[in-house]
Amino acid sequence: MPPLDDRVTGDNAFAHQHTAPVVIETHALQKTYFGKVAVPVLFGIDLCIRAGEFVAIMGQSGSGKSTLLNILGALDVPTGGTVLINGVDIGTLDDDALATLRSEDIGFIFQFHHLLDEYTCLENALLPLIIRHGGVSEAERIRVVHLLERVGLGHRLENHPDAMSGGENQRCAIVRALANAPRIVLADEPTGNLDSRSGQDVFALMREMNREIGVAFVMVTHDDRLAQAADRILLIEDGRIRELPKDARRV
Repeated sequence: MPPLDDRVTGDNAFAHQHTAPVVIETHALQKTYFGKVAVPVLFGIDLCIRAGEFVAIMGQSGSGKSTLLNILGALDVPTGGTVLINGVDIGTLDDDALATLRSEDIGFIFQFHHLLDEYTCLENALLPLIIRHGGVSEAERIRVVHLLERVGLGHRLENHPDAMSGGENQRCAIVRALANAPRIVLADEPTGNLDSRSGQDVFALMREMNREIGVAFVMVTHDDRLAQAADRILLIEDGRIRELPKDARRV
């Protein structure tokens, strides 16, 4: 594959349209964990992500990056403030409605692929559709097979995870995240468990899917080189967030 910089740079037509719909919005978002001692993690986070953007979130370990991502994905509940997904205040939704939102609007990619060993690559990629609809239509199956072929897994459809490489498993996880055609994909250190080359390949694939499909990606990463290739970099420090200006970014 070509060098990383050749694959991920260039204009993203979606990201540069300031009129693109807002898919994620937070206002004064706060999170404190309560135990023997209260531990505040997030302080008044205001955030806006538009359709088709690719946003990297960086910060030191323990800064609240994964906590923020879990709240955006309705996997955790904020202590204060609001989160709107596609204009809907998710704090007003009950458990069933939240489950529907996660199923229909959000895809997840984690550091570990979390594929199920007893299922083939294709079956793993189809799982979100099976969970959502109880089955898979022929049109949906063809679309997911096309995505797997698009990411270089056409020859792995019947392989189980233990017969594929780490990079191949993560590519399958990306397709699984896109199976329900979500408007948002949240990725928590998606390359953190891969070697450098495989990590670059997986990131390039995410960027290509972002451009071709127009889905918004929000990626937590420690990898500065990958972050530099995002449309925007958000830095979390001491529980607060700020955007890294373009003139402060490495060329």
